[in-house]
Amino acid sequence: MSDPARPTPEGIRAEVWQAYLDAPAHCVAEILGGELHVMPRPRPRHASVAGRMRSRLRAFDDPEDGEPGGWIILIEPELHLGPVDRPVVPDLAGWRREHVPEDFFEAAAVSLAPDWVCEVLSNRTRAIDRVKKQRIYHRASVAYVWHLDPEAETLEVFRRETTTWTLLHEAEGDERVRAAPFEAIELDLARLWAR
Repeated sequence: MSDPARPTPEGIRAEVWQAYLDAPAHCVAEILGGELHVMPRPRPRHASVAGRMRSRLRAFDDPEDGEPGGWIILIEPELHLGPVDRPVVPDLAGWRREHVPEDFFEAAAVSLAPDWVCEVLSNRTRAIDRVKKQRIYHRASVAYVWHLDPEAETLEVFRRETTTWTLLHEAEGDERVRAAPFEAIELDLARLWAR
């Protein structure tokens, strides 16, 4: 049954919106390109890697003296990136503080496209993250997208160009990297994959 408190957004078919509203609470539901995608919540390994990456980037979001700062980094924010791309839920997203309005934290969903997104790939999400969501992020002008793959123990760093993405960096295993846009710190990938 339709919820009058949450009317169907313009651009989304009524049946897709209703299916989104009816999605089980224990799942992640997204509308990507006007189509509903419902997936189980991330497995512990996936959640661990996302949490560790967030922790490694703390120097940008919650800096101490001498750390770079300048960012807001959120775990699984609800993004509204276009008429048929809402909600989109990346594993991590970051905004340069200079781009963020004062009321940024007031809304339930964020319509300001992030400057950086990180997707943690899994067998269940790999195709959606690498193709469908990558296209959405490009349309929304997200400047950088990272793909972390816990199974392959790899990091891929992409920068948005006018019509495509450029792969800036590939790293694996226990490499230490400085990756755009967070080159100010070195990331020890081995700490992400540790069990």
